[in-house]
Amino acid sequence: ISKEYKNPVLVSGTDGVGTKLMLAFQLNRHDTVGQDLVAMSVNDILVQGARSIFFLDYFGCGKLDVDTAERVVKGIAKGCELAGCALIGGETAEMPGMYPEGEYDLAGFAVGIVEKDDIIDGRTIAEGDIVLGLASSGPHSNGFSLIRKVVEVSGADWSMPFDGATLADRAMEPTRIYVRQVLEVMKSVKIKGMAHITGGGLVENIPRVLDDSLQCVVKADSWKRPAIFDWLQEKGNIDSHEMHRVFNNGIGMAVIVSPEDADRAEALFKEQGETVYRIGGIVRRPEGAPGCIVI
Repeated sequence: ISKEYKNPVLVSGTDGVGTKLMLAFQLNRHDTVGQDLVAMSVNDILVQGARSIFFLDYFGCGKLDVDTAERVVKGIAKGCELAGCALIGGETAEMPGMYPEGEYDLAGFAVGIVEKDDIIDGRTIAEGDIVLGLASSGPHSNGFSLIRKVVEVSGADWSMPFDGATLADRAMEPTRIYVRQVLEVMKSVKIKGMAHITGGGLVENIPRVLDDSLQCVVKADSWKRPAIFDWLQEKGNIDSHEMHRVFNNGIGMAVIVSPEDADRAEALFKEQGETVYRIGGIVRRPEGAPGCIVI
């Protein structure tokens, strides 16, 4: 551990890619799910201020297809490069009869490090604080059981032209990795709390960093929602609450800062190449109300 840390704390996280893999099998697209795998863990430990230092993966299959495995691992390597961490090893397991032909399962875990005094735990979040949203690249790695169902019942074709590409392209966009950008902004601005917007959406992930006395109010018209979410809501006849519970709806990471730091943080994220929106704020929570509402 680097001598720059006086009181280092290790932070770890583990995750998979979920049923997005089913779509990867169906479309024979294996180049980006590795980045998804890395992103799910490194973004999760980032919310506590941790810099990812290494990653390990697990690849399980019935019979190893070397070409497919190579494509997956290249994606994992790219994800690690984007996160600034080392891919130090992993496990490739062949288990005949365990998986159907052509299918595999992925899991991974990341270990990061943070100075004890710099741990982000949300305890300083207060009424009046501002919530910034960093744009997602699409559904990331959540809601794919519902996405595949909507495509099935609508009779849509994955290869149909959609939003400047194809529907498959937009659905399979790899999960954005926010590590370098957030760590850079943290050097100049105090981030009070963060939430990686995965399953559960904004309404279930943001309250994890809030005291029970506080509520996050998100304004749905404060950012540009990617076209794929509009399409899914229309074709699947999905109500707005369910959309915000299942999908990220275009916001991959929520960052909470004090009002006096909001402009600076916004400018710094833009300098890092992020698309950032001021999506809401923190208020006193009415009795019996949920921790986050979208209006």
